Amino acid sequence: MEAPAAGSKGRRHLPGNARPLRLLGVDYIHLPTSDGGDLYVTWYGLHLLEQLRPENWYEEEWFRANRVRLPGTSAVYRVPSRKIHGRAADLVVKFSRVGEDIPIDAVTYGRFAGVEFNTPYEEFSRVMDLRSRRRGPRLLTHRPLAIYVPAATLELWQSGRNEARIAEKQARHIDVELDLFRQYVLVYEWIKGISASEAFLDIPEPRRSQIIAELTERARLDIERQGYQVVDHKPAHVIVRPRGDGSVLRAPTDDFAYALVDFELLVRTPGYQRDIQLSRRAVYLERQRERFEIPLRPETFPEHLSPAMVLGVDYVFGHTESTRGRLWVAGRDPALFDYFLPERWRHTPDKPLSEHGGTHYTLTKDNVHVVWKVSRVGERPDTAECAAHGFNSPFEEVAIALDLARKGVAAIAPRAIYMSGHESSRAGLYVHDLRRFKALRDLLTENGRPLFRADHNYMTIWGYWNGDVEPGEDQLETHLSPIDAALALSEGRITASAVEVLMERAAAQLKAAGYRSLKPSPAHLLLSMRHDRSFVPGADGLPAAGICSFALMQKLQA
Repeated sequence: MEAPAAGSKGRRHLPGNARPLRLLGVDYIHLPTSDGGDLYVTWYGLHLLEQLRPENWYEEEWFRANRVRLPGTSAVYRVPSRKIHGRAADLVVKFSRVGEDIPIDAVTYGRFAGVEFNTPYEEFSRVMDLRSRRRGPRLLTHRPLAIYVPAATLELWQSGRNEARIAEKQARHIDVELDLFRQYVLVYEWIKGISASEAFLDIPEPRRSQIIAELTERARLDIERQGYQVVDHKPAHVIVRPRGDGSVLRAPTDDFAYALVDFELLVRTPGYQRDIQLSRRAVYLERQRERFEIPLRPETFPEHLSPAMVLGVDYVFGHTESTRGRLWVAGRDPALFDYFLPERWRHTPDKPLSEHGGTHYTLTKDNVHVVWKVSRVGERPDTAECAAHGFNSPFEEVAIALDLARKGVAAIAPRAIYMSGHESSRAGLYVHDLRRFKALRDLLTENGRPLFRADHNYMTIWGYWNGDVEPGEDQLETHLSPIDAALALSEGRITASAVEVLMERAAAQLKAAGYRSLKPSPAHLLLSMRHDRSFVPGADGLPAAGICSFALMQKLQA
Protein backbone atom coordinates (compact mmCIF):
# COMPACT_ATOMS: atom_id res chain seq x y z
CA MET A 1 0.00 0.00 0.00
CA GLU A 2 1.37 3.41 -0.92
CA ALA A 3 1.95 6.19 1.61
CA PRO A 4 -1.09 8.29 2.51
CA ALA A 5 -1.56 11.58 0.74
CA ALA A 6 0.05 14.64 2.26
CA GLY A 7 -3.33 16.16 2.99
CA SER A 8 -4.46 13.22 5.09
CA LYS A 9 -5.68 14.24 8.54
CA GLY A 10 -5.46 10.81 10.14
CA ARG A 11 -2.34 11.52 12.19
CA ARG A 12 -3.75 12.85 15.42
CA HIS A 13 -1.59 10.91 17.88
CA LEU A 14 1.79 12.40 17.02
CA PRO A 15 4.01 13.77 19.79
CA GLY A 16 3.60 17.45 20.56
CA ASN A 17 7.11 18.24 19.31
CA ALA A 18 6.51 16.59 15.91
CA ARG A 19 6.66 19.05 13.05
CA PRO A 20 5.37 18.22 9.55
CA LEU A 21 7.52 19.41 6.68
CA ARG A 22 8.31 18.67 3.05
CA LEU A 23 11.80 18.19 1.64
CA LEU A 24 12.38 17.64 -2.08
CA GLY A 25 8.75 16.71 -2.52
CA VAL A 26 8.69 14.12 0.30
CA ASP A 27 6.51 14.63 3.38
CA TYR A 28 8.16 14.00 6.73
CA ILE A 29 7.50 14.36 10.41
CA HIS A 30 10.54 15.93 12.07
CA LEU A 31 11.30 14.97 15.66
CA PRO A 32 14.19 16.03 17.90
CA THR A 33 15.85 12.92 19.32
CA SER A 34 16.89 12.16 22.90
CA ASP A 35 20.57 12.60 21.98
CA GLY A 36 20.00 16.07 20.51
CA GLY A 37 19.86 14.84 16.92
CA ASP A 38 17.13 14.92 14.31
CA LEU A 39 14.78 12.23 13.03
CA TYR A 40 12.83 12.67 9.79
CA VAL A 41 10.09 10.05 9.50
CA THR A 42 8.26 9.43 6.22
CA TRP A 43 4.58 8.52 6.05
CA TYR A 44 5.69 4.91 5.56
CA GLY A 45 7.37 5.05 8.94
CA LEU A 46 4.64 6.69 11.01
CA HIS A 47 3.16 3.39 12.17
CA LEU A 48 6.65 2.46 13.45
CA LEU A 49 7.39 5.80 15.06
CA GLU A 50 8.42 4.39 18.45
CA GLN A 51 10.51 1.61 16.90
CA LEU A 52 12.31 4.20 14.74
CA ARG A 53 13.45 6.33 17.66
CA PRO A 54 17.24 5.88 17.69
CA GLU A 55 17.35 4.63 21.28
CA ASN A 56 15.33 1.62 20.12
CA TRP A 57 17.76 0.44 17.42
CA TYR A 58 20.91 2.61 17.40
CA GLU A 59 21.80 2.50 21.09
CA GLU A 60 25.44 1.37 21.09
CA GLU A 61 25.15 -1.97 22.91
CA TRP A 62 21.96 -2.98 21.12
CA PHE A 63 23.29 -2.01 17.70
CA ARG A 64 26.58 -3.89 18.14
CA ALA A 65 24.89 -7.01 19.50
CA ASN A 66 22.07 -7.25 16.94
CA ARG A 67 23.35 -5.84 13.67
CA VAL A 68 24.28 -8.00 10.70
CA ARG A 69 26.44 -6.39 8.05
CA LEU A 70 25.10 -6.85 4.53
CA PRO A 71 27.34 -7.54 1.52
CA GLY A 72 28.62 -4.57 -0.49
CA THR A 73 31.07 -1.70 -0.39
CA SER A 74 28.95 0.57 1.79
CA ALA A 75 28.19 0.35 5.51
CA VAL A 76 24.74 -1.31 5.45
CA TYR A 77 23.28 -3.38 8.27
CA ARG A 78 20.18 -5.36 9.03
CA VAL A 79 19.08 -4.73 12.59
CA PRO A 80 15.86 -5.34 14.51
CA SER A 81 14.43 -2.64 16.73
CA ARG A 82 13.52 -3.29 20.32
CA LYS A 83 9.99 -4.55 20.84
CA ILE A 84 7.59 -1.71 21.55
CA HIS A 85 4.10 -2.76 22.63
CA GLY A 86 5.04 -6.28 21.59
CA ARG A 87 6.17 -5.32 18.10
CA ALA A 88 9.66 -5.03 16.63
CA ALA A 89 10.65 -3.58 13.25
CA ASP A 90 13.09 -5.33 10.92
CA LEU A 91 15.25 -2.49 9.58
CA VAL A 92 17.96 -1.88 7.02
CA VAL A 93 20.33 0.80 8.31
CA LYS A 94 22.59 2.50 5.80
CA PHE A 95 25.20 5.18 6.44
CA SER A 96 25.10 7.81 3.70
CA ARG A 97 28.26 8.16 1.62
CA VAL A 98 27.43 11.59 0.25
CA GLY A 99 30.64 13.46 -0.52
CA GLU A 100 32.82 10.33 -0.63
CA ASP A 101 34.70 8.90 -3.61
CA ILE A 102 32.65 6.48 -5.73
CA PRO A 103 34.21 2.99 -5.93
CA ILE A 104 33.12 2.13 -9.47
CA ASP A 105 35.19 1.25 -12.49
CA ALA A 106 36.47 3.93 -14.87
CA VAL A 107 34.29 2.75 -17.76
CA THR A 108 31.09 3.10 -15.73
CA TYR A 109 32.17 6.46 -14.34
CA GLY A 110 32.93 7.65 -17.86
CA ARG A 111 29.35 6.87 -18.92
CA PHE A 112 27.98 8.88 -15.98
CA ALA A 113 30.44 11.76 -15.85
CA GLY A 114 30.06 13.93 -12.77
CA VAL A 115 27.82 11.51 -10.87
CA GLU A 116 28.00 11.72 -7.07
CA PHE A 117 26.39 9.85 -4.21
CA ASN A 118 22.88 11.13 -3.54
CA THR A 119 22.21 13.10 -0.41
CA PRO A 120 19.85 11.21 1.94
CA TYR A 121 16.99 13.51 0.98
CA GLU A 122 17.68 13.10 -2.74
CA GLU A 123 17.76 9.34 -2.35
CA PHE A 124 14.42 9.18 -0.54
CA SER A 125 12.86 11.63 -3.01
CA ARG A 126 13.92 9.54 -5.99
CA VAL A 127 12.90 6.25 -4.42
CA MET A 128 9.47 7.64 -3.59
CA ASP A 129 9.07 8.86 -7.16
CA LEU A 130 10.31 5.55 -8.58
CA ARG A 131 7.76 3.66 -6.47
CA SER A 132 4.90 5.87 -7.60
CA ARG A 133 5.54 5.88 -11.35
CA ARG A 134 3.51 3.59 -13.60
CA ARG A 135 5.38 3.15 -16.86
CA GLY A 136 5.01 -0.59 -17.26
CA PRO A 137 5.23 -3.06 -14.36
CA ARG A 138 5.17 -1.53 -10.91
CA LEU A 139 8.60 -1.56 -9.34
CA LEU A 140 8.89 -2.85 -5.78
CA THR A 141 11.53 -1.48 -3.45
CA HIS A 142 12.20 -1.56 0.24
CA ARG A 143 10.23 1.26 1.85
CA PRO A 144 12.08 4.38 3.01
CA LEU A 145 11.13 4.88 6.66
CA ALA A 146 13.33 7.56 8.20
CA ILE A 147 16.50 9.64 8.06
CA TYR A 148 18.39 9.96 11.33
CA VAL A 149 20.98 12.70 11.85
CA PRO A 150 22.90 12.13 15.10
CA ALA A 151 23.90 15.20 17.07
CA ALA A 152 27.55 14.15 17.34
CA THR A 153 29.90 15.64 14.75
CA LEU A 154 32.86 13.98 13.07
CA GLU A 155 36.26 15.21 12.08
CA LEU A 156 36.63 15.50 8.31
CA TRP A 157 39.11 12.62 8.22
CA GLN A 158 36.62 10.42 10.06
CA SER A 159 33.79 11.10 7.64
CA GLY A 160 35.75 10.20 4.51
CA ARG A 161 34.09 13.10 2.71
CA ASN A 162 35.60 15.44 0.20
CA GLU A 163 34.98 19.03 1.29
CA ALA A 164 34.73 20.28 -2.29
CA ARG A 165 32.15 17.62 -3.16
CA ILE A 166 29.99 18.55 -0.19
CA ALA A 167 30.27 22.24 -1.07
CA GLU A 168 29.11 21.47 -4.60
CA LYS A 169 26.16 19.46 -3.25
CA GLN A 170 25.28 22.30 -0.89
CA ALA A 171 25.34 24.78 -3.76
CA ARG A 172 23.10 22.61 -5.97
CA HIS A 173 20.71 21.49 -3.24
CA ILE A 174 20.26 24.40 -0.87
CA ASP A 175 16.68 23.26 -0.30
CA VAL A 176 17.85 20.88 2.44
CA GLU A 177 20.44 21.21 5.14
CA LEU A 178 23.64 19.25 4.51
CA ASP A 179 26.28 19.38 7.23
CA LEU A 180 29.82 18.38 6.31
CA PHE A 181 30.52 17.11 9.82
CA ARG A 182 27.33 15.17 10.66
CA GLN A 183 26.41 11.61 9.84
CA TYR A 184 23.26 10.78 7.92
CA VAL A 185 21.68 7.38 8.54
CA LEU A 186 18.98 6.13 6.18
CA VAL A 187 16.52 3.60 7.56
CA TYR A 188 14.62 1.32 5.21
CA GLU A 189 12.20 -1.52 5.83
CA TRP A 190 13.75 -4.97 5.41
CA ILE A 191 12.55 -6.98 2.42
CA LYS A 192 12.32 -10.74 2.87
CA GLY A 193 14.47 -12.53 0.34
CA ILE A 194 17.99 -12.83 -0.97
CA SER A 195 19.93 -11.10 -3.73
CA ALA A 196 19.88 -12.53 -7.22
CA SER A 197 23.60 -13.24 -6.93
CA GLU A 198 22.85 -15.61 -4.01
CA ALA A 199 19.88 -17.36 -5.64
CA PHE A 200 19.30 -20.18 -8.13
CA LEU A 201 21.92 -22.43 -6.52
CA ASP A 202 20.09 -25.55 -7.64
CA ILE A 203 20.54 -24.59 -11.30
CA PRO A 204 23.85 -25.66 -12.85
CA GLU A 205 26.20 -23.33 -14.67
CA PRO A 206 26.23 -21.75 -17.18
CA ARG A 207 22.40 -21.60 -17.04
CA ARG A 208 22.45 -20.08 -13.53
CA SER A 209 24.68 -17.17 -14.64
CA GLN A 210 22.45 -16.64 -17.66
CA ILE A 211 19.31 -16.41 -15.49
CA ILE A 212 20.97 -13.92 -13.15
CA ALA A 213 22.21 -11.81 -16.06
CA GLU A 214 18.77 -11.80 -17.73
CA LEU A 215 16.99 -10.89 -14.48
CA THR A 216 19.48 -8.09 -13.76
CA GLU A 217 19.06 -6.72 -17.27
CA ARG A 218 15.25 -6.89 -16.98
CA ALA A 219 15.44 -4.91 -13.75
CA ARG A 220 17.69 -2.33 -15.44
CA LEU A 221 15.24 -1.90 -18.32
CA ASP A 222 12.27 -1.67 -15.92
CA ILE A 223 14.07 1.07 -13.98
CA GLU A 224 14.91 2.93 -17.18
CA ARG A 225 11.30 2.68 -18.33
CA GLN A 226 10.36 4.63 -15.20
CA GLY A 227 12.86 7.37 -16.08
CA TYR A 228 15.76 6.31 -13.85
CA GLN A 229 19.15 4.63 -13.97
CA VAL A 230 21.28 3.04 -11.25
CA VAL A 231 24.90 3.88 -12.00
CA ASP A 232 26.34 0.70 -10.45
CA HIS A 233 23.42 -1.64 -11.20
CA LYS A 234 24.27 -5.24 -10.34
CA PRO A 235 22.64 -8.54 -9.21
CA ALA A 236 23.19 -7.68 -5.54
CA HIS A 237 20.58 -4.91 -5.91
CA VAL A 238 17.89 -7.32 -7.14
CA ILE A 239 16.08 -9.20 -4.37
CA VAL A 240 14.17 -12.43 -5.06
CA ARG A 241 12.24 -14.65 -2.67
CA PRO A 242 13.08 -18.38 -2.37
CA ARG A 243 10.18 -20.73 -1.69
CA GLY A 244 10.05 -23.74 0.60
CA ASP A 245 10.53 -26.19 -2.27
CA GLY A 246 13.78 -24.49 -3.34
CA SER A 247 12.26 -22.63 -6.29
CA VAL A 248 12.11 -18.83 -6.60
CA LEU A 249 8.82 -16.92 -6.43
CA ARG A 250 7.46 -15.89 -9.80
CA ALA A 251 5.18 -13.02 -10.81
CA PRO A 252 1.82 -13.65 -12.55
CA THR A 253 3.65 -13.08 -15.85
CA ASP A 254 5.77 -16.16 -14.98
CA ASP A 255 8.90 -14.00 -14.78
CA PHE A 256 10.81 -14.08 -11.51
CA ALA A 257 9.33 -11.62 -9.02
CA TYR A 258 11.87 -9.17 -7.66
CA ALA A 259 12.32 -6.04 -5.60
CA LEU A 260 15.08 -3.41 -5.71
CA VAL A 261 17.44 -2.11 -3.04
CA ASP A 262 20.39 0.32 -2.84
CA PHE A 263 19.67 3.71 -4.38
CA GLU A 264 22.58 5.92 -3.40
CA LEU A 265 23.50 6.17 -7.11
CA LEU A 266 19.97 6.36 -8.51
CA VAL A 267 19.76 9.14 -11.11
CA ARG A 268 17.09 10.41 -13.47
CA THR A 269 17.49 9.88 -17.20
CA PRO A 270 17.99 13.13 -19.16
CA GLY A 271 14.64 12.64 -20.88
CA TYR A 272 12.74 12.24 -17.63
CA GLN A 273 14.49 15.26 -16.13
CA ARG A 274 13.29 17.37 -19.07
CA ASP A 275 9.78 15.94 -18.77
CA ILE A 276 9.63 16.88 -15.08
CA GLN A 277 10.53 20.49 -15.78
CA LEU A 278 8.04 20.81 -18.63
CA SER A 279 5.21 19.15 -16.73
CA ARG A 280 5.77 21.21 -13.58
CA ARG A 281 5.67 24.40 -15.62
CA ALA A 282 2.47 23.32 -17.40
CA VAL A 283 0.79 22.46 -14.08
CA TYR A 284 1.91 25.79 -12.64
CA LEU A 285 0.47 27.85 -15.49
CA GLU A 286 -2.83 25.99 -15.34
CA ARG A 287 -3.25 26.28 -11.57
CA GLN A 288 -2.28 29.97 -11.45
CA ARG A 289 -5.40 30.90 -13.39
CA GLU A 290 -7.70 29.46 -10.74
CA ARG A 291 -5.71 30.20 -7.59
CA PHE A 292 -8.25 32.65 -6.16
CA GLU A 293 -11.38 31.02 -7.59
CA ILE A 294 -11.05 27.51 -6.20
CA PRO A 295 -13.07 26.81 -3.02
CA LEU A 296 -11.09 27.26 0.18
CA ARG A 297 -10.87 23.80 1.79
CA PRO A 298 -8.43 23.85 4.74
CA GLU A 299 -8.97 20.13 5.36
CA THR A 300 -7.21 19.34 2.06
CA PHE A 301 -4.05 21.28 2.95
CA PRO A 302 -0.89 19.31 3.77
CA GLU A 303 -0.13 19.56 7.47
CA HIS A 304 2.92 21.77 6.89
CA LEU A 305 0.75 24.39 5.15
CA SER A 306 -2.25 26.42 6.22
CA PRO A 307 -4.58 29.00 4.68
CA ALA A 308 -4.11 32.61 5.77
CA MET A 309 -5.74 35.92 4.98
CA VAL A 310 -3.84 39.19 5.25
CA LEU A 311 -5.40 42.54 4.29
CA GLY A 312 -8.20 40.73 2.52
CA VAL A 313 -5.92 38.56 0.35
CA ASP A 314 -5.92 34.76 0.53
CA TYR A 315 -2.56 33.05 0.95
CA VAL A 316 -1.14 29.59 1.43
CA PHE A 317 1.30 29.94 4.32
CA GLY A 318 4.17 27.71 5.38
CA HIS A 319 7.80 27.41 6.45
CA THR A 320 10.77 27.22 4.10
CA GLU A 321 12.95 24.49 5.56
CA SER A 322 16.03 25.33 3.50
CA THR A 323 16.33 28.81 5.04
CA ARG A 324 14.15 28.59 8.19
CA GLY A 325 12.09 31.36 6.63
CA ARG A 326 8.39 31.89 5.95
CA LEU A 327 6.44 32.00 2.71
CA TRP A 328 3.00 33.31 1.74
CA VAL A 329 1.82 32.18 -1.71
CA ALA A 330 -1.04 34.23 -3.09
CA GLY A 331 -4.25 32.29 -3.63
CA ARG A 332 -5.94 29.23 -2.18
CA ASP A 333 -4.06 26.45 -3.95
CA PRO A 334 -1.49 24.61 -1.77
CA ALA A 335 -0.12 22.89 -4.89
CA LEU A 336 1.52 26.21 -5.85
CA PHE A 337 3.53 26.53 -2.64
CA ASP A 338 6.57 24.50 -3.68
CA TYR A 339 7.10 26.59 -6.81
CA PHE A 340 8.07 29.58 -4.68
CA LEU A 341 10.38 27.96 -2.18
CA PRO A 342 13.54 30.12 -2.20
CA GLU A 343 15.68 27.33 -3.62
CA ARG A 344 13.50 27.33 -6.76
CA TRP A 345 14.25 30.98 -7.68
CA ARG A 346 16.69 32.66 -5.29
CA HIS A 347 19.89 31.22 -6.76
CA THR A 348 19.01 30.83 -10.42
CA PRO A 349 20.76 33.23 -12.85
CA ASP A 350 19.03 36.59 -12.70
CA LYS A 351 19.03 39.84 -14.62
CA PRO A 352 18.68 43.23 -12.89
CA LEU A 353 15.64 45.13 -14.14
CA SER A 354 16.26 48.42 -12.37
CA GLU A 355 19.22 50.73 -11.89
CA HIS A 356 19.26 50.51 -8.10
CA GLY A 357 19.41 46.70 -8.25
CA GLY A 358 16.38 45.89 -6.12
CA THR A 359 14.39 44.21 -8.88
CA HIS A 360 15.48 41.02 -10.65
CA TYR A 361 14.14 38.77 -13.38
CA THR A 362 14.89 35.04 -13.31
CA LEU A 363 13.83 31.74 -14.81
CA THR A 364 13.14 29.39 -11.93
CA LYS A 365 14.19 25.76 -11.73
CA ASP A 366 10.67 24.92 -12.93
CA ASN A 367 11.07 27.05 -16.09
CA VAL A 368 8.73 29.71 -14.69
CA HIS A 369 9.48 33.37 -15.42
CA VAL A 370 9.30 35.54 -12.29
CA VAL A 371 10.42 38.94 -11.05
CA TRP A 372 11.51 39.28 -7.44
CA LYS A 373 12.00 42.45 -5.45
CA VAL A 374 13.52 43.30 -2.10
CA SER A 375 11.00 45.15 0.09
CA ARG A 376 12.05 48.52 1.51
CA VAL A 377 9.35 48.55 4.18
CA GLY A 378 10.50 50.44 7.26
CA GLU A 379 13.08 52.52 5.42
CA ARG A 380 12.67 56.29 5.21
CA PRO A 381 11.84 57.65 1.72
CA ASP A 382 13.79 60.67 0.53
CA THR A 383 10.91 63.16 0.15
CA ALA A 384 8.64 64.60 2.82
CA GLU A 385 5.44 63.49 1.12
CA CYS A 386 6.71 59.93 0.68
CA ALA A 387 8.09 59.86 4.23
CA ALA A 388 4.71 60.88 5.60
CA HIS A 389 3.19 57.82 3.97
CA GLY A 390 6.15 55.44 4.23
CA PHE A 391 6.98 52.40 2.13
CA ASN A 392 4.10 49.96 1.86
CA SER A 393 4.48 46.54 3.40
CA PRO A 394 4.73 43.57 1.03
CA PHE A 395 1.18 42.63 2.01
CA GLU A 396 -0.08 46.10 1.06
CA GLU A 397 1.75 45.88 -2.27
CA VAL A 398 0.08 42.58 -3.10
CA ALA A 399 -3.37 43.85 -2.10
CA ILE A 400 -2.95 47.00 -4.23
CA ALA A 401 -1.71 45.06 -7.26
CA LEU A 402 -4.66 42.68 -7.11
CA ASP A 403 -7.12 45.53 -6.69
CA LEU A 404 -5.68 47.34 -9.70
CA ALA A 405 -5.90 44.20 -11.82
CA ARG A 406 -9.53 43.72 -10.82
CA LYS A 407 -10.20 47.30 -11.98
CA GLY A 408 -8.59 46.70 -15.36
CA VAL A 409 -5.26 48.42 -14.79
CA ALA A 410 -2.33 46.59 -16.38
CA ALA A 411 -0.10 45.50 -13.51
CA ILE A 412 2.21 42.64 -12.79
CA ALA A 413 0.58 39.80 -10.91
CA PRO A 414 1.73 39.04 -7.36
CA ARG A 415 2.78 35.46 -6.69
CA ALA A 416 4.26 35.25 -3.21
CA ILE A 417 5.92 36.98 -0.25
CA TYR A 418 9.06 35.49 1.25
CA MET A 419 10.54 36.29 4.67
CA SER A 420 14.18 35.32 5.16
CA GLY A 421 14.95 32.96 8.01
CA HIS A 422 17.99 34.73 9.37
CA GLU A 423 17.87 37.99 11.24
CA SER A 424 19.13 40.92 9.21
CA SER A 425 21.21 43.92 10.20
CA ARG A 426 18.88 46.17 8.21
CA ALA A 427 16.73 46.84 11.30
CA GLY A 428 19.53 48.79 12.95
CA LEU A 429 20.90 50.35 9.78
CA TYR A 430 17.89 51.25 7.63
CA VAL A 431 14.59 50.63 9.41
CA HIS A 432 13.33 53.80 11.07
CA ASP A 433 9.61 53.63 10.32
CA LEU A 434 7.87 50.91 12.35
CA ARG A 435 4.28 51.81 11.46
CA ARG A 436 3.72 48.86 9.12
CA PHE A 437 5.21 46.38 11.55
CA LYS A 438 2.99 47.68 14.34
CA ALA A 439 -0.08 47.58 12.10
CA LEU A 440 0.47 43.86 11.49
CA ARG A 441 1.63 42.97 14.99
CA ASP A 442 -1.34 40.61 15.38
CA LEU A 443 0.12 38.39 12.65
CA LEU A 444 1.89 35.81 14.83
CA THR A 445 4.10 32.75 14.43
CA GLU A 446 3.25 29.41 16.03
CA ASN A 447 5.30 30.42 19.10
CA GLY A 448 3.47 33.73 19.48
CA ARG A 449 6.15 36.03 18.05
CA PRO A 450 5.27 38.64 15.42
CA LEU A 451 5.58 37.21 11.95
CA PHE A 452 6.09 40.58 10.26
CA ARG A 453 9.32 41.77 11.85
CA ALA A 454 11.74 44.62 11.20
CA ASP A 455 14.82 42.41 11.72
CA HIS A 456 14.10 40.18 8.70
CA ASN A 457 14.28 40.80 4.98
CA TYR A 458 11.15 40.46 2.86
CA MET A 459 10.94 39.81 -0.85
CA THR A 460 7.94 39.98 -3.12
CA ILE A 461 7.70 37.62 -6.09
CA TRP A 462 5.78 38.66 -9.16
CA GLY A 463 4.60 37.05 -12.35
CA TYR A 464 6.32 37.51 -15.67
CA TRP A 465 5.06 40.59 -17.53
CA ASN A 466 4.49 40.13 -21.26
CA GLY A 467 1.83 42.68 -22.03
CA ASP A 468 -1.11 40.86 -20.50
CA VAL A 469 -2.31 40.87 -16.90
CA GLU A 470 -2.63 37.08 -16.62
CA PRO A 471 -1.02 35.39 -19.63
CA GLY A 472 -2.12 31.90 -20.51
CA GLU A 473 0.35 29.21 -21.45
CA ASP A 474 -0.30 29.71 -25.16
CA GLN A 475 0.23 33.47 -24.83
CA LEU A 476 3.60 33.35 -23.11
CA GLU A 477 6.37 34.49 -25.44
CA THR A 478 9.36 32.75 -23.92
CA HIS A 479 11.81 34.84 -25.91
CA LEU A 480 10.68 38.09 -24.29
CA SER A 481 12.88 39.98 -21.84
CA PRO A 482 11.22 42.28 -19.28
CA ILE A 483 12.88 45.69 -18.84
CA ASP A 484 11.70 48.81 -17.02
CA ALA A 485 11.15 52.05 -18.96
CA ALA A 486 13.95 53.89 -17.14
CA LEU A 487 16.53 51.31 -18.16
CA ALA A 488 15.12 51.18 -21.69
CA LEU A 489 15.43 54.97 -21.90
CA SER A 490 19.01 55.02 -20.60
CA GLU A 491 19.95 52.37 -23.19
CA GLY A 492 18.33 54.38 -26.00
CA ARG A 493 15.66 51.77 -26.72
CA ILE A 494 12.74 54.18 -26.23
CA THR A 495 12.35 57.92 -26.62
CA ALA A 496 11.78 60.37 -23.78
CA SER A 497 8.51 61.51 -25.37
CA ALA A 498 7.20 57.96 -25.50
CA VAL A 499 8.10 57.46 -21.84
CA GLU A 500 6.30 60.70 -20.95
CA VAL A 501 3.13 59.48 -22.67
CA LEU A 502 3.35 56.12 -20.90
CA MET A 503 3.76 57.89 -17.56
CA GLU A 504 0.75 60.15 -18.14
CA ARG A 505 -1.36 57.20 -19.20
CA ALA A 506 -0.39 55.21 -16.11
CA ALA A 507 -1.19 58.14 -13.79
CA ALA A 508 -4.64 58.52 -15.33
CA GLN A 509 -5.35 54.81 -14.99
CA LEU A 510 -4.28 54.86 -11.34
CA LYS A 511 -6.48 57.86 -10.56
CA ALA A 512 -9.48 56.21 -12.15
CA ALA A 513 -8.83 53.14 -9.98
CA GLY A 514 -8.54 55.26 -6.81
CA TYR A 515 -4.75 55.35 -6.38
CA ARG A 516 -1.77 57.57 -7.00
CA SER A 517 1.95 57.00 -7.04
CA LEU A 518 3.76 59.23 -4.55
CA LYS A 519 6.97 59.03 -6.54
CA PRO A 520 6.18 58.20 -10.16
CA SER A 521 9.13 56.98 -12.16
CA PRO A 522 9.75 55.31 -15.52
CA ALA A 523 11.36 52.53 -13.47
CA HIS A 524 7.86 51.64 -12.28
CA LEU A 525 6.68 50.71 -15.77
CA LEU A 526 7.69 47.31 -17.08
CA LEU A 527 8.02 46.75 -20.81
CA SER A 528 8.50 43.54 -22.81
CA MET A 529 11.34 43.32 -25.31
CA ARG A 530 11.49 40.73 -28.07
CA HIS A 531 14.57 38.85 -29.17
CA ASP A 532 15.13 41.40 -31.96
CA ARG A 533 15.09 44.14 -29.25
CA SER A 534 11.72 45.52 -30.37
CA PHE A 535 8.95 46.02 -27.84
CA VAL A 536 5.59 44.26 -27.64
CA PRO A 537 3.12 47.01 -28.60
CA GLY A 538 -0.05 48.03 -26.85
CA ALA A 539 -3.33 48.98 -28.51
CA ASP A 540 -2.11 52.56 -29.21
CA GLY A 541 1.12 51.43 -30.86
CA LEU A 542 3.32 52.43 -27.95
CA PRO A 543 5.06 49.66 -25.98
CA ALA A 544 2.69 47.70 -23.75
CA ALA A 545 3.49 48.67 -20.18
CA GLY A 546 2.48 47.31 -16.83
CA ILE A 547 2.86 48.91 -13.43
CA CYS A 548 5.51 47.03 -11.51
CA SER A 549 6.06 49.05 -8.33
CA PHE A 550 3.59 49.48 -5.49
CA ALA A 551 5.93 50.39 -2.64
CA LEU A 552 4.98 54.09 -2.67
CA MET A 553 1.44 53.85 -3.95
CA GLN A 554 -1.31 55.50 -1.93
CA LYS A 555 -5.04 54.92 -1.97
CA LEU A 556 -6.97 58.12 -2.67
CA GLN A 557 -9.46 59.34 -0.12
CA ALA A 558 -13.05 58.78 -1.21
